Amino acid sequence: MSETAGTATAAERRDQQPGPRPARLAGLDLARGLAVFGMFAAHLGPDPETGGPVGAAMGLAHGRASALFAVLAGCSLVLLAGRRPGTGRDARRSAARIAVRAVLLIALGTALDALDPPISLILTAYGAYFLLALPLIRLPAGALAGLAAAWALLAPQLSYALRTAGAAGLLPQRLAEPLLTGAYPAATWMPFVLAGMALARLDPSGPAVRRRAAAVGAGLLALGYGGSWLAVRLLGAAVPQEGSGAVDPGDAAGLLGAAPHTGTSFEVLGALGFALLLVAGCLELTARPAGRTGPAVTGAGTAVVAAVAAVGRLSLTAYVAHVLVVVLLGIRLDPGPPLPLFTAFVAGTLVAAGLWTARFARGPLEALMHRATGVAWLVP
Repeated sequence: MSETAGTATAAERRDQQPGPRPARLAGLDLARGLAVFGMFAAHLGPDPETGGPVGAAMGLAHGRASALFAVLAGCSLVLLAGRRPGTGRDARRSAARIAVRAVLLIALGTALDALDPPISLILTAYGAYFLLALPLIRLPAGALAGLAAAWALLAPQLSYALRTAGAAGLLPQRLAEPLLTGAYPAATWMPFVLAGMALARLDPSGPAVRRRAAAVGAGLLALGYGGSWLAVRLLGAAVPQEGSGAVDPGDAAGLLGAAPHTGTSFEVLGALGFALLLVAGCLELTARPAGRTGPAVTGAGTAVVAAVAAVGRLSLTAYVAHVLVVVLLGIRLDPGPPLPLFTAFVAGTLVAAGLWTARFARGPLEALMHRATGVAWLVP
């Protein structure tokens, strides 16, 4: 990717224009839109314990929507740096853009956290992920995928050992929380980011890559959730049904579980498989089949896909807005809110995103983020 001070590349100029984005990016936008609604379900939907189809749908979102966001964050990192990263000044400017974005996400997350929302915020963790991934941005897809696999298999056990030994107490809280003890600790969430980076490096606009991502996703889904189910029953272990970011210190049996937010290897593999399957499906829906000029879906399906993808283009704005609305209206989230509240948030977001993207290429916060990262052009 080549840039000169104050001048955008041709690809960036195309991205700044209103209207639909390229097919591959439209698929990622669709996945981001679904992730936003998954976050709404986890935060604003009925309690999964209500049972029935609604309870099952709400339960599906818990832990998996945030994992999907993390995979998409990895994709965004590679798209920001370019699928074939430049060298010299281009590489330094790409790194500066990512670093500025990371710092802004941390600042925004910290400001929202100061409002004391009844929601575990992920923005600060995202910023930490970006900074941790920055030294790895030039790695090829195979190395990124291998690192993601090794991290998923080893880091949860290492995190558990360190926290059980009290090592987390040796770190300042501002470091311990995003790395080890928070709701989204990098120790167990970086595999999602690395896998997203690997997928974007392979260029999933190709059908072969999408099929491979779907196959890998299905395998990880079976390995994570199926492996946990088998291990728990063979060993007769009692595992938590949902965690707060990682397995409690001293509860070694918890490492066999795969419940949301437990941070076990089984949960990471299963949630990663779910995310890869969904991203592959979204990319396939928005791809142009051979011999056709439009996407795979037609008619009413096209309108639905476009509406959800519009939300994905405003995913940061939508996420921050839902937190602010919850705080300003004093909405109680425990126990789970009634279904009409979730439906109202989804409908309102669809309408707002549709109206905004009809005139603007980026959401309000997305545009501010883009302008702020323009300081990278000053890097020599």
